[in-house]
Amino acid sequence: MGGKPKPKLLSGGNPQIPKGYGDEPVQDYIAAMPGWKSGVGRRIDEIVVGVVPKVEKAVKWNSPFYGVERDRWFLSFHVFTKYVKLTFFDGSALKPVPPVESKQAEVRYLHIHEGDDFEEQLTDWVKQARKLPGEKL
Repeated sequence: MGGKPKPKLLSGGNPQIPKGYGDEPVQDYIAAMPGWKSGVGRRIDEIVVGVVPKVEKAVKWNSPFYGVERDRWFLSFHVFTKYVKLTFFDGSALKPVPPVESKQAEVRYLHIHEGDDFEEQLTDWVKQARKLPGEKL
């Protein structure tokens, strides 16, 4: 990270990365993810970029966000102690619906644990999610 101080890890090992737009803060976040979670973050990023080559990226609230347009997001993720939590902002419209419910009816989650095989399903969900309105944040 070329002279940058190593980011502080918050509760559950989530990297504390300054808010910012573009690929650089997202890559800083992924590089700071502890252990096996960094590899998961890299795969998520590669899948999203592969499906949506001109994807908008940002780090907000210590989480990477992905969208088709700036400040309208279809996906984010966050590090917890035992898993990486993917948030699909229009998740209730995806087929199949991601498995973890939210207090918000349209939001759904996927928890990725060490060793989980998620790439094929995530690719399909990203193909669907990029066409949905997304969340304005």
